[in-house]
Parts: sequence; C-alpha cells; structure tokens
Amino acid sequence: MEDNALSSEQLPERSTGKLQWTGVRLSFDAVSDEALLDGVLWRRSLAFLIDMAIVGAFFTMVWIVVLFSLGLLSGVLLPLAPLIPIAYHTLLIGGRRSATIGMQFLGVEVRTLDGERPGLLQAFAMTALFYLSVTMTSFLVLIIAFFNDKHRCAHDFLSGTLVVNAHAAAVSTGQTKT
Repeated sequence: MEDNALSSEQLPERSTGKLQWTGVRLSFDAVSDEALLDGVLWRRSLAFLIDMAIVGAFFTMVWIVVLFSLGLLSGVLLPLAPLIPIAYHTLLIGGRRSATIGMQFLGVEVRTLDGERPGLLQAFAMTALFYLSVTMTSFLVLIIAFFNDKHRCAHDFLSGTLVVNAHAAAVSTGQTKT
C-alpha cells in the first residue's frame, strides 16, 4: 500500500480567513461630500425598483419549480422563499462591488463610515434592518433620507453604512477606468 499523505512542507500556508480588498478604501477627504452624494437619493430609489424586479424573477422561478413538481417541493421551497431578497442584498452588498445589480446599473455603492466596503455581516445587518423597518412602517421609515444631509435611511444609521456615488468613490480610490 502506497503512502499518499502530504508532508507539512507540501501543504499551502493556512489562510487568515480575512479577505483583503486592497486599494478600495474611500477617502472622504479626496472628494467633496457633494460629489459623493450627487443624485444618490433618486438613483438609490430606482435601483431598489430594479432589484425588486430581479427578486421577483427569482420568486417566479421558485413558483414555476413548485408547479412543475406538482407541489411536491412546496414544503421545501416555499419556506425558503423569504430568504431570497435577504440573500440577494446581503451577498451583493457584502461582495466585491458592494452594490446590488440595480445599484451597479445606476452608479451607486455602499460604503462603511470609514470608507471601506462592508463585509457580509454588516451587509446582512443593513439588509435585515431594512426589511424589518420597512415591514413595520410600510415604507414610511424611508422618509428619514429626506431630512439628513447625507440622505441616509434608518437602516444605514443603524448598520453604519453610507450609499455613495460610485464614480466619485472610484475617483477617490484611484480606480477610474481610462
């Protein structure tokens, strides 16, 4: 019997488990607040509508699968359906671009108050707080964005995030495409 075990010298080094996004820290001093927040409120609103259309398409796919399975998969898929929008927003906001598809299309992204991209936990907190606050107030909680200078909503305040103009953020981090 041949010994196929790897020695410790042949194994790769252990990962620290923390993803490093080099060169993506947003410098609030490099760009004016006006440039960072230019058009964010209306872009953010339209991005949400685009994202809801995408989430709606996922819901439709779940229903089609349930129908084609003659209801056999309904016990598994229907309880998981409410997780679709939470997973969609969390994974995309906590991802490499820190923006959902709608946000990317309209040129906005989410940053922490330190100017960094949010991690998955912070993206989950932002998403969960959004859906919880909207569910409890029938979207009335979003009016808060009109009454503060950075157009932040309650879930932004509570999760420590800020939605900014992606182009201005790219200029700040030196990531503009030429």
